[in-house]
Amino acid sequence: MSGISKTVTKIIQQSPFLEEAIADKLINVSALARHMHSEVCNKLGREINEGAIVMAINRMEPGYYHKINLGIKKFFNKLGDFTVKSGINDYTFKNSETLFLSQANFFKQVSSETDSFISFSNGIRESTIIASNNLHDQLVTFFQSEQLLGHKKNLSAVTINLPKENTEISGVYYYLLKKLAWLGINVVEVISTTNEVTFLVADKDIDKTFSALMDLKR
Repeated sequence: MSGISKTVTKIIQQSPFLEEAIADKLINVSALARHMHSEVCNKLGREINEGAIVMAINRMEPGYYHKINLGIKKFFNKLGDFTVKSGINDYTFKNSETLFLSQANFFKQVSSETDSFISFSNGIRESTIIASNNLHDQLVTFFQSEQLLGHKKNLSAVTINLPKENTEISGVYYYLLKKLAWLGINVVEVISTTNEVTFLVADKDIDKTFSALMDLKR
């Protein structure tokens, strides 16, 4: 029986989503056993009963998902303030020799706009600027010589103040994004600093996004 248990556990642990679904009791164990039957028999080199696979699944020790799940629940109870900003645009430019100079000049110009939302993310081939609608005309002026790859508007942002131990807890971003994905919410951008994370979504999804993330805190 130990050989069956080890084989079943190894197969399930190859898919963290499957292990998570089992832990959350979202999987029909009998159906899973039927699905795994051929693979388990091939790995063991002999025919075994599906009931033995069912028993092995039910007797599985709590895995990595179960361990991080306990820590995550305590962590989310400590989430700090939530801040919502609406009326945001997302601009993506191709990286160039002059892009950072354009960025520096733009930031210098709008540094007094303390009530506006602004963020800059630099990638290997492209960079994204996220800014409030009221900065649009100024941004277009400063970046007129740069190659615009994409522009999204009618966006809103939810920023969460994270506890300081967020860098020591596994799965923080996974659980936040999973909650939104299950609700069919498309996350346009994720912006993070050490103790903050911001999710950029369409205006139409902001209420649902805020409620979903607040549910984790409750």
